[in-house]
Amino acid sequence: MRMKFNKSSQLLLVSAASLLAAVLITACSSATVDFVFVTSSRAAGSNNYGEIDVFEINGISGAMRQIPSSPFPSGGRNPVAEAISSDNTMLYVVNQDDNSIVQFLIGNDGKLYPQNTVNTPGIYPLAVAVSGSNLFVVDTYEPLPACSNAAPCPGSVGVFPLSVASGSGSSATLAGAPGTPLTNTSIGADYWPLTLPSNPSHIIVPTAVNVLKSGADLFVTAYDSSVTPNAGYVFGFSIGSGGALTPLNSGVPFTAGVHPSAIASVTETTGTYVYVTDFTSGNVRGFSFASGLLTSLSGSPFPAGNQPTAIAVDSVYPYAYVANGLDGTVSAYSISSSSGALTRIGTYSTGIQPVAIGIDPSQNHFVFTANFLGNNVSDFELSATAGTLINTQLSPYTSNAQPTAVAAVPHGSTHK
Repeated sequence: MRMKFNKSSQLLLVSAASLLAAVLITACSSATVDFVFVTSSRAAGSNNYGEIDVFEINGISGAMRQIPSSPFPSGGRNPVAEAISSDNTMLYVVNQDDNSIVQFLIGNDGKLYPQNTVNTPGIYPLAVAVSGSNLFVVDTYEPLPACSNAAPCPGSVGVFPLSVASGSGSSATLAGAPGTPLTNTSIGADYWPLTLPSNPSHIIVPTAVNVLKSGADLFVTAYDSSVTPNAGYVFGFSIGSGGALTPLNSGVPFTAGVHPSAIASVTETTGTYVYVTDFTSGNVRGFSFASGLLTSLSGSPFPAGNQPTAIAVDSVYPYAYVANGLDGTVSAYSISSSSGALTRIGTYSTGIQPVAIGIDPSQNHFVFTANFLGNNVSDFELSATAGTLINTQLSPYTSNAQPTAVAAVPHGSTHK
């Protein structure tokens, strides 16, 4: 039996359906707590240009889904790193094979709008960080004519001042455009080399960068590939008022295992702590930082999984999370508020080969990883009281091929 409706009834049903759809869309939109940006190094097409998947996280279920217009072109080949501006309005993407950094305006709906592209001072950029009005980029090689994959040389750090907003109306200029790299007056060039004062000819390979919450100091992890086994280091710099760098400890780096792969920091009432993952040794080295020096924490190094590749520290709750590339897991830790020491809470499965990890900035307790060989993103709900992780609905979520980095902003914090 088939029920028939007159035209008035049909119009009423259509109106009701439209209203329901609008309510559902509004509810879904209001439930979005974060936008997560995931760069992928292998996009479709003959040139293999990179792409950026934009996911929204539902604050009720924790589920992730790509926004309708995702993915967006990364503006270059092989994007490997991302950073968010201090005011959450800009995304900076490093395209390694093009030696470029692309600035994107982040719309309130998570859409990305390319603004400016600049070339890095050195060769093959691999890491980026933003603090206030400065962007810091780490290059695999310093910019010397003889430097190449066939003839490697030490890495370097470059500093880009970011523009401030100016004008109004149609002539208004947004803040955040990278300017001309700063000059390192000690060498008369626009970069700071990563070299050992005792062995300046050794090849120092950088791996990651971190700026303290205070914005006063910068750290770069690296290893010496000229010795066997490799020797790991953390290079420290104080950041001047204009962004210029001054090496800490007279330029002598701090020892950090064999092959440091990632770095994160946290500032507690009891002090500032820096954590460095060691890819080869499978552990996390913890340091306290004071008076320009890194001092190893009691109990360090702390055990992780095999080949840890990334680390994230919660800005509100005393937890740290390490992505273990070979194991396909995340190790969770509690952080001692008095000493900075790490205590492992548990280990949780991700997709294949996680290479990047992030914690949602809206503080709704989600942790996510980019899984390079899994071609997907894992998403966990974080227990604020225990630090444990639970997979959210349908995790992991499909991304473009070979995701490399993650960054996120709270919903509602971006440009309208």
